[in-house]
Amino acid sequence: KFFTCTLAVMFRGPDSAGHIQGGPMYTVVNGLGQRFRPLGVMFSLCAMVGVLPMFQVNQLVQSLRDVVLIPHGWLEGPGEAFAFNLGCGIFVSILVGLVAIGGIGRIGHVTATIVPGMVALYCGCGVVILAMHAAEIPEIFALIVRDAFTGEAVGGGSVGAVILTGIRRSAFSNEAGVGTEAMAHGAARTSEPVREGLVAMLGPVLDTLIVCTATAMIILSSGVWRESDSNGVTLTAEAFNESLPGIGPYLLVICVFFFAISTMFTFTYYGTKALGFLIGAERQGLYKYFYVAMILVGATTSASAVINLSDVMYALMAIPTMTSALWLAPHAMRAAREYFGKLDASRAREV
Repeated sequence: KFFTCTLAVMFRGPDSAGHIQGGPMYTVVNGLGQRFRPLGVMFSLCAMVGVLPMFQVNQLVQSLRDVVLIPHGWLEGPGEAFAFNLGCGIFVSILVGLVAIGGIGRIGHVTATIVPGMVALYCGCGVVILAMHAAEIPEIFALIVRDAFTGEAVGGGSVGAVILTGIRRSAFSNEAGVGTEAMAHGAARTSEPVREGLVAMLGPVLDTLIVCTATAMIILSSGVWRESDSNGVTLTAEAFNESLPGIGPYLLVICVFFFAISTMFTFTYYGTKALGFLIGAERQGLYKYFYVAMILVGATTSASAVINLSDVMYALMAIPTMTSALWLAPHAMRAAREYFGKLDASRAREV
């Protein structure tokens, strides 16, 4: 993530409207040259599909349905379930559309307001739950390592399958090496590419190392994974209910709602900039209408289909992103040496 985001700032360039933009497609064109433009086109096409909000809205609807409606007997058949899914999709599409039309300024303001609180709430719940199972934590870590290297985690599959699953999920959670996050960091108002790259490195620490690890620990410590056939957010809700009966699942639903909404806000920006690279910034706003319409599809589609589509697009996005990052890495390394050299010289003068 350090390299992709540092390079996104170093090799920024103007779009068709003259506005400075960053991201893997601009890194490819401005860093590798116009002859590599097909890689930038490939990234943009895959990004437009990969950042669609279907997974986020799917998990949001699933959490509301399984935690709130079904336990209270408010859904009695497939017809009612579909109507609820569609209704949620319409509500979310209106909400996302209103914010997305305001552009990156409004998106940044909204996400900066709600995300820190939601991370604090989720991590707070995690701390409470893990404190209740403190004596089991060493065994849980041992279980993770033991099952990962024996293949039991995938029903007797190979170690390679476990590793690939971990890579897919981690890439989806923190976007490292995928390139989408480089579009956001490339838009930062900074003249210090290395500093922006260092800031970007916090992402994997917060959302993968802390939030995702906490989720795994919560599920494993609760024991529900031994008996439940559920997956995704429903399994997490069952774990919350086991450790925090009554209130736990509802706290999770609140977190899922704001996490999903804020992610959809951000992904709207990614897809818009990808389309702008392909057909011009003057017409990039068309993507927002397509994006909002796909929220309805995600709300009424099976989770497995949504996850498979995302996995494929993320893998394809990583090809141009990693190609340009590896090729241009010496530029980032040279900039990093200069940046840290200036910091050392500044500290020496202060002493």
